[in-house]
Amino acid sequence: MTLRVSTLFFDMNSFYASVAQAEEPALMGRPVGVLTADAPNAACIAASIEAKRKGVGMGTRQDEARSLCPGIVFRPVKHDICVDFHHAILQAVETIIPVHRIWSIDECSCLLMGSQQELPRALDIGRALQQAVLTQVSPALRCSVGLGPTRLLAKLAAGLEKPGGLHWLLPHVLPDRIAHLALDDLPGVSWRMRARLEAAGIMDVPTLYRIAPKRARAIWGSVSGERFVRELRGETVVWPETRRNMIGHGQVLTNGNKTPEGARLVSRRLLVKAAARLRREGLYARSLSLGLRPISGQGITQDSTIRATQDTFFLLNTLSGLWAAAPAVPLRSVSVTLAGLLPAADVMDDLFAPETDRRALCLAIDRLNQRFGQDTVRYGLLPPHHVAYTGAKIAFGRIPTVEDFRE
Repeated sequence: MTLRVSTLFFDMNSFYASVAQAEEPALMGRPVGVLTADAPNAACIAASIEAKRKGVGMGTRQDEARSLCPGIVFRPVKHDICVDFHHAILQAVETIIPVHRIWSIDECSCLLMGSQQELPRALDIGRALQQAVLTQVSPALRCSVGLGPTRLLAKLAAGLEKPGGLHWLLPHVLPDRIAHLALDDLPGVSWRMRARLEAAGIMDVPTLYRIAPKRARAIWGSVSGERFVRELRGETVVWPETRRNMIGHGQVLTNGNKTPEGARLVSRRLLVKAAARLRREGLYARSLSLGLRPISGQGITQDSTIRATQDTFFLLNTLSGLWAAAPAVPLRSVSVTLAGLLPAADVMDDLFAPETDRRALCLAIDRLNQRFGQDTVRYGLLPPHHVAYTGAKIAFGRIPTVEDFRE
């Protein structure tokens, strides 16, 4: 009987650090720590494979990293360069097999069709994909490939060996092949869900694998638990399409931006970026939230329900009102969120709202900044301290576009 798999999942290994090595080939083979910013107190958001072997990881401070790994080299993350390499990787993969879905900046999946599903053929495709990235993009960019009958199993298989692994998972080798994993090693199982599972007497992956799907539904508190367990067993599961309902940006305050006025200007800058995204994606927002994280104490959220809009001027005026109602406390970070999103086709123009001319003005400003560069035309004062990639950082589930870097 021929073993068959339907999904190929690939995961770029130590992506941010590997991009730094690809951009600067002299760093290949050397331990590299990628920093949140080019600042003395910045922590690592990623580490190269060489640095990971010495214990350096996400959140490691620079002095600790130097102690763990003498000779480590630090580089600030370059979000635009990482996005460029992301697209180059996709182009290389597409020479072997079409990319079906992009899950993050460093994770994608492909569907195997017909004879491609036969395990020996699928393994050949996986090897060819790995080689295409190495030869067409950079020898610094290794990836792990996983094969399985479901995306979950293919993703788990990709994580079994890093760097450069190529593995498969099928029901007849389960749960033994994943029995060594902790519960929160499974994609989608957070530490909170792990605690919930353990409270239900499920202490390891084999036990989770064997529970009834209906019991998983009860533990999760939703049908997601049942879907998860079925997919873990290799069953085909149809997950509903998710629809994004918010656009938001946040920033930890640095240097001169820690003053009340600096924090206010940072929030304005974040909102300008978010509003430009609204227009670019053809969306309107019906609520605006200002999030404040004090240096001590609980977070503060100020909300305003608004008419459906993508007008930066109106949004900035609304933001001013939220600041007027916010308590005056020393802040660690600020964020803005536009929610209640509607596609433009679902929005009825208000004949009495003075937005038509302002909308045209906002679109004109967008075009000028895209053509001539960021902040060619700007909405008032900028924050005292410039922070690179404001509103244009790679985040979980979001890959910035070229336009993000020019707004």
